[in-house]
Amino acid sequence: MSGSGSGSGGGEREKLTYELFGRAVRELARAVADDGYEPDIILAIARGGLFVAGGLGYALDVKNLYPVNVEFYTGVGETLEMPVMLPPVPNAVDLSRKKVLVADDVADTGRTLKLVHGFCAEHVAEVRSAVIYEKPQSLVACEYVWKRTDRWIDFPWSVEPPVVRRQGQVLES
Repeated sequence: MSGSGSGSGGGEREKLTYELFGRAVRELARAVADDGYEPDIILAIARGGLFVAGGLGYALDVKNLYPVNVEFYTGVGETLEMPVMLPPVPNAVDLSRKKVLVADDVADTGRTLKLVHGFCAEHVAEVRSAVIYEKPQSLVACEYVWKRTDRWIDFPWSVEPPVVRRQGQVLES
């Protein structure tokens, strides 16, 4: 499985390399800083958002990073009916009255971001989102977007198959 669907399908793809990713995260961080937003915490939507949050954390000098595990995509173009947060769910007390930046690799349908925003809304002072890519159909309009696209996206961390399956079977040597 690779990339992110809901785009034009068989046409041209967005290809994000690790080098381009580095530039994208720095530009996202610059947009956040130029906007005057100083997050206390960065919530990383696992898995793709972990890469983005780490880069933003260093660039914005934010050490409080929390992973949020959300299950929505079960395969290429296959989703659950509704996204669900999986344990461990961040403690609402840790987020209380904080400025939060939610980081993800892509706002595709926006349903995952909407779930995380909803979770944060009752507890935090302010919540904003930063993504590498935002698609036109996203339910959430992110405050910080590196690029808007309706194309299929090949991310450098998911374009290759796993080297090992969860059961421990090595796939390549």
